[in-house]
Amino acid sequence: MRYDVDPVLLRTLTAVVDHGGATAAARQLSLTQSAVSQHLRKLEQQLSCKLFERQGRRLMLTATGEVALGYARGILRMQDEMKARLDQPPVVGTVRLGTPDLYASYLLPSVLGEFGRTFPEVQIELRCRLSHRLLEDLGRGEIDIALVTRQPFMAGGSRVRDEQLVWISGLGLDAAARSPLPLAMLPAGNLYRTMALDALERSGRQWKVVCESASIGGLYAAVMSGLAVSVVARSTVTSDVREVGRAEGLPSLPSVELILYRAPDATSDAVRCLEDYIRLKLRA
Repeated sequence: MRYDVDPVLLRTLTAVVDHGGATAAARQLSLTQSAVSQHLRKLEQQLSCKLFERQGRRLMLTATGEVALGYARGILRMQDEMKARLDQPPVVGTVRLGTPDLYASYLLPSVLGEFGRTFPEVQIELRCRLSHRLLEDLGRGEIDIALVTRQPFMAGGSRVRDEQLVWISGLGLDAAARSPLPLAMLPAGNLYRTMALDALERSGRQWKVVCESASIGGLYAAVMSGLAVSVVARSTVTSDVREVGRAEGLPSLPSVELILYRAPDATSDAVRCLEDYIRLKLRA
C-alpha cells in the first residue's frame, strides 16, 4: 500500500506531542481543537494504525504512534531544510582552491563533483602545489582556500582529518625486496618524503631515490611499473598498487594531519560553502 501523507497532518501530530495535548496544539497551530482532532483521525486513516490512546484526560502515544512520530519529525525536518535552502538566493562566484596533487587526484574528485551539482553557479579554480608553497600562495592572496598537510612550522588552520601514511609497491615486480630500496618520491620539502626517509634511516634500511616527480601521476607510474616503492596516504591507495610494510622489511610510518586554511579576506558565500562542504565530506 502506498502512503501519500499530508505534511500538515504530520505537523499536527508533532504539535500535539510537543505541546501536551490537542488544546495547546490548536493554539500553537492557529486551528480549532476540532480541526486538530480531525487531522489526527485522518492521519490514522492514512497510516491504518492507532496513534493515540486516551488515559483519563490525556492523549498518550501508542507504540505505533511513537514510530510514526519519529518518521514525522524526520520528514518535517527535511521539508524545512529544503524550503530554507530553496528560499535562499543561489550561491555564485569563483573560489580559488589550492591542494597538493595527491589530494586533488584521489580525495577531492567526488567531493568537488557533488559540490558542483549542489552549487552549479560556483566556479572553482584549482591550483596543485606542495603544501608549504600553497601556504605562501594563501599569504599573498593568490588562493582563497588551502587544503594541505600540516607541516611542523605551520600554525593555525582547522583540522579536517588524519591520514595514515603507507608504503606502496607494484602488483607484479617486488621493488620492496631490493637493496638499496628504490624510491619514487615527491621533491624535497614534501612532508611525506621527509617522514619516509627518516623512518628508513632509523630502521637502518638502505635506500636510493630513483624517481622524483612533482606529480603523483609520475610516482604511481614508477610504482606500477615495478621501478620503485613510494609513500602515499592510505585513503588514496588504488587497486593498481598494493600496500607493503613490515613483511617486506619496511618501517612503520606515522600519520599526518590534513588541515584547511582560508584567506582572511576570502569571505564570500561561495568560499564559505566550499570550505564547509570539504570539511563535511572529508572529516573522519
